Amino acid sequence: MAGLQKMSSYIPLEAAVPSVPSNEILTDLQWETLLALADTVIPSVRVGADASPNQKTVTDEQFESAVSKLAANIQVPNATDVARAYLQENASSLQGFRDGLQCLFANDVHEEGRKGLCMILDVLNTRAGALLLTGSMIPVQNQPLKVREQIFTAWGSSRLPPIRLIHRSLLAMFKKTWMVSSPALPIAVGIPRVPVHGKPADGFEYEFLQFPPSNDPEIIETDVVIIGSGCGGAVTAKNLAEAGHRVLVVEKSYHYPSKYFPMETSKGLVNLYEGAGSALTDDASVALFAGSTWGGGGTINWACSLQTQAFVRKEWADSGLPFFTSAEFQNSLDRVCDRMGVDSKHIKHNRQNQVILEGARKLGYATEIVPQNTGDEDHYCGYCTMGCAAAGKRGPTETWLADAAKAGAIFMEGFKADKITFAEKGESSKKKGLPLVWKGPGLQGTLISLRSRILIKAKKVIVSCGTLNSPLLLLRSGLTNWNIGRNLHLHPVLFGAAIFDEEIRPWEGSALTTLVKEFENLDGHGHGAKVEATVTLPPMYLPTFPWRDGLDYKLFCANLSHMTSFISITRDRDSGRVYPDPVDGRIRVQYTPSAFDRQSCLEALIASAKIAYVSGAKEYHTSYADMPPFYRSEEASGPDGIDEGINNAEFQKWINQLRQKSPLNVEKAFFSSAHQMGTCRMASTAAKGVVDPECQVWGTKGLYVIDASIFPSASGVNPMVTNMAIADWASKNLSKNMRKEEMTDNPSARL
Repeated sequence: MAGLQKMSSYIPLEAAVPSVPSNEILTDLQWETLLALADTVIPSVRVGADASPNQKTVTDEQFESAVSKLAANIQVPNATDVARAYLQENASSLQGFRDGLQCLFANDVHEEGRKGLCMILDVLNTRAGALLLTGSMIPVQNQPLKVREQIFTAWGSSRLPPIRLIHRSLLAMFKKTWMVSSPALPIAVGIPRVPVHGKPADGFEYEFLQFPPSNDPEIIETDVVIIGSGCGGAVTAKNLAEAGHRVLVVEKSYHYPSKYFPMETSKGLVNLYEGAGSALTDDASVALFAGSTWGGGGTINWACSLQTQAFVRKEWADSGLPFFTSAEFQNSLDRVCDRMGVDSKHIKHNRQNQVILEGARKLGYATEIVPQNTGDEDHYCGYCTMGCAAAGKRGPTETWLADAAKAGAIFMEGFKADKITFAEKGESSKKKGLPLVWKGPGLQGTLISLRSRILIKAKKVIVSCGTLNSPLLLLRSGLTNWNIGRNLHLHPVLFGAAIFDEEIRPWEGSALTTLVKEFENLDGHGHGAKVEATVTLPPMYLPTFPWRDGLDYKLFCANLSHMTSFISITRDRDSGRVYPDPVDGRIRVQYTPSAFDRQSCLEALIASAKIAYVSGAKEYHTSYADMPPFYRSEEASGPDGIDEGINNAEFQKWINQLRQKSPLNVEKAFFSSAHQMGTCRMASTAAKGVVDPECQVWGTKGLYVIDASIFPSASGVNPMVTNMAIADWASKNLSKNMRKEEMTDNPSARL
């Protein structure tokens, strides 16, 4: 791209990650069984004469054909050697693979999940259990890989639901852990460590409270404590601090300066994402991606800055919340966009977004350019989901939180809110005590404070922990409103991948700069799906696609440099819930995309296939495991050489086959979600929601929730701008009310 700066020799600083837990979750025999299954999914591919029973055996001709195909796309001098190393790599041989699984089990898998996995592994090591689950009394790890492949594939359609669940869960776990551990995959794909375009820049420098060692609790008093530094909390902090209130923002995760960005995915997922980016719904149907870092989701999102659409505003207003069709709401939307420099004038579409625009034009589909919050400047980077090295994405860390700091707000990192306690009878009802539990070591692994408890006393407590965490904090605090945690919307996504002859390099350029809105209102009530492009960093994109066998999957992944990505992102009508794990209280999510919402998703998925076809793609793959890819024949024209476009008989046959899958089997459709909304819904009465029209929790004075969890239903667009606009209005309104309260309590303040 002409005129774009190059990152050149930039090397980010290495971010620390927690050490591998020393307590073994699995026994040696369980590990042996699990790693044998992992090597079934990600095997070492060898020629028959050189292969062991634990490796995938192919003929000389098959191996050399695979090497030749891979080497043709590998842009390094020793391409053939790289291709061979990539094929011969297996999961268990990688240094970080077992450590990655150990960290996942210890830190991010709930106890029920761990127990279920251990039970399956133990059953596999009994004669009766092995016979039941594999058809043989021989332990699965002692079976040759060919037999293991047959066994593991059969689990996907087992008549036993727990076996189907373990199949889906293990597939997700193995694929992602391999991708963040593999030294061969990035070279085979050709993806560089840092973005090619851009210029490193320093972001705002933050200071955080530090406490000397002590056995006594620390007590802090402030006007407002904001729990969470994401989009809602950050805007609130700026407005209240600039209005002259004492503001304290506390964040359970940590701040990383821009010189650490973009992080390697192995470290970025751990340091920047909830549950290390491995959170799944209870039925493993949806993978959840939510920010957990300084700035929250605004630090790791893709700069998409869409305002709330008219039909959503009307739906919310008709539910008893007229604010959403008011001029005030539009003023707040414009104000937050102006502060972040949101525009579309500086967008340079990368190849995959160009494919969507041009393909949609050829089909007559309605499209929209997606404004970016990039400070009215160029920003051509697809790595920002691991943090923005150029500080060019004007999310919370570069705007709202920086403004709050300049206005006098103070910050704490690494502190997790335990619960909110309320004033006893006879005490001032305006005082809230908020105990916070020290979370652990800081950025560089140094223990900053030895205090076990911090007590914050504030006039107002604002919960901005995000849709997954805010309802759990309210429940831990003793609130009993039935709506807490319910009304969860996820914008479930299915994926497509179009493979072209030409090199695409889809990781270059902004991930999401255009969308197709033709199918966003399929039911006449605002429910449907959009077609968009997505981030294509390997662990964020490739694990969603089906595994059929180890060689097939490796060959598919290696095509990434020639792919364009598609997502079918659904404004879900139906909802689920968030609830605390009954053992350790961690986040649990009960959500299955409904048949209605799966149909919406399917329509947009078919549309993306049509866009790929008219754009000349030679292959089209979906994340629906029960649907084979479409392969374009060499003779794609109709009679007399006329280009039939999407009317091509072979393509129409494939489309009809996909339509016949409706409603999609949720166990075969691997969904993802980067948008979570609604678990502390705003409503006109306590019977309908958790917070009132001013974001105050029903039945409590001085306690507010300001984040995407208060959305009355799914926003239908990336929730950042809607979230910020509500926060802008609510915090300004709160400041006015606080001034009135001060004058009531202290009449001399009016003089």
